[in-house]
Amino acid sequence: MLTQVADGVLVHQSELLRNNTVVVRGQDGALVVDAGITGSEMACLANDLGELGLPVAAGFSTHPDWDHVLWHTGLGEPPRYGTARCAADLRDLRSTADWQARVTQGLPPEIADDVPLDLFGLVTGLPAGTARIPWDGPEVRIIEHPAHSPGHAALLVETRGVLAAGDMLSDVFVPMLGDFTDASDPVEEYLAGLRALEDVVGDVEVLVPGHGSAVAGTENVRVRIELDRAYLHALRDGRTPDDPRIGGVEPGWEWVGDIHEGQAAGFARWKARRGTPG
Repeated sequence: MLTQVADGVLVHQSELLRNNTVVVRGQDGALVVDAGITGSEMACLANDLGELGLPVAAGFSTHPDWDHVLWHTGLGEPPRYGTARCAADLRDLRSTADWQARVTQGLPPEIADDVPLDLFGLVTGLPAGTARIPWDGPEVRIIEHPAHSPGHAALLVETRGVLAAGDMLSDVFVPMLGDFTDASDPVEEYLAGLRALEDVVGDVEVLVPGHGSAVAGTENVRVRIELDRAYLHALRDGRTPDDPRIGGVEPGWEWVGDIHEGQAAGFARWKARRGTPG
């Protein structure tokens, strides 16, 4: 079911992980951001768009995680965009002989049989530095940053004040960090991503996170930013975050605590390898 969150901007939410697909009305069709995670849900989205008389004019994937790069035949064959780094990451994955098996291994078992992979990751990378989605519709600004995943980008629908944040600013997930490698600091990268979003928060009237509930009002968006920042500061300093998402925001979501425990342990090992105090 599509729910309107602003003039010309609608959201379709998946059931299991509460992925939000953002739909923006254009002149002759719709921009679909992060199409969804199961075949049945994406077919429902396609049917809803058909009833509204909205063909899909373009797609966009905010980052290369499996649940943001799926597609369905019912959505047609429009250009599907992502950042250059996002597209490169997906090309590297699809170039391996066993890529489908690798993706399948990472799927939640509850939905694995209903996740179509035939159109997985077929994303065209926009040239580095591209500022806006190339399509015939409202101006949609691309805000690329290093947080969470390679080539991650949020989208700001400028004339509607809607920020599609990708996998950030969720009310159900704690910040999910990238890999703890010797070449990067995923906590600092995530903090840099938050600063990039903070730079545009004055233009945001509605936030749609990649997972969870949308929220209206600039101050409420700032609250989400500060909640994520506080979590990261606690993780960086070796403290237990005072974060309601760790215990699960409702029954059935207690496993978010496992994500936190894994990240805390991973970050501690990373600091030990680097000889970082704390």
